[in-house]
Amino acid sequence: MGEPDTAGFFEEPADYYPPSPPPTSQVYTLQSGETITLHLVGHSPLEAHHLWNGSRIISKYLESHVSEVKGRTVLELGAGAGLPSIVCAILGAEKVVVTDFPDPDLVVNMKKNILGCELIPRGDGDAEYSPIIADGYVWGADPTHLLVHLESVKRDKFDVLILADLLFRHSEHGNMISSIESTMSRKSTSIAFVCFTSYRPWLQHKDLAFFDIARERGFLVEKILEEKMDKAMFENDPGDEDVRKTVTGFTLRWPDEK
Repeated sequence: MGEPDTAGFFEEPADYYPPSPPPTSQVYTLQSGETITLHLVGHSPLEAHHLWNGSRIISKYLESHVSEVKGRTVLELGAGAGLPSIVCAILGAEKVVVTDFPDPDLVVNMKKNILGCELIPRGDGDAEYSPIIADGYVWGADPTHLLVHLESVKRDKFDVLILADLLFRHSEHGNMISSIESTMSRKSTSIAFVCFTSYRPWLQHKDLAFFDIARERGFLVEKILEEKMDKAMFENDPGDEDVRKTVTGFTLRWPDEK
């Protein structure tokens, strides 16, 4: 498989300029009342300096649907701070690989959040036997180095994929779906969770085009959740406020014949 073209990857989509806070941290409260502190990088051209609503909502969903991840292998793409992956590890996933673009600051920050979370079970002090590991990955690239992390649990591919608030990168939709194709186990029980907000309502049709490509590639697409936040993430941004407050979740599955 040829390496994807990453030229322009760091360019923010036109008309997309959310505020850029300095390095900071945010807290996520589990349904148990326990908390996870997440460190965020400073300004990132990949928008990893935000804790996106999609990651919060899919984490909340998985807490209420533990069987979706317990004892299973999980891969998160474009993870940023890695909240959903950390939640999956806490919920008993057999192995979680949390990824983002292979920028040293991003990968180090994901590792920092993993090491700083005392709620994650520890694997005999050996990183490969820990239930969660961070790695760099470019969407659409050869995933062999990610699949290697599954050797310790004697699996060849992932049962569950998570994509939280990635769909605004319209030019990358094909590469995201290629990554799902190359890493998700070809079983009817395998599932990819895609959770997002259309932060630019006038381009919502382009966000949703992701699912058209997924259907064209043979995936079964189903809407599983819709939740309206108390306020929009970027309150001063233009566009329909209700759309900017709404988080929607879909699943992608292999058809039975695959």
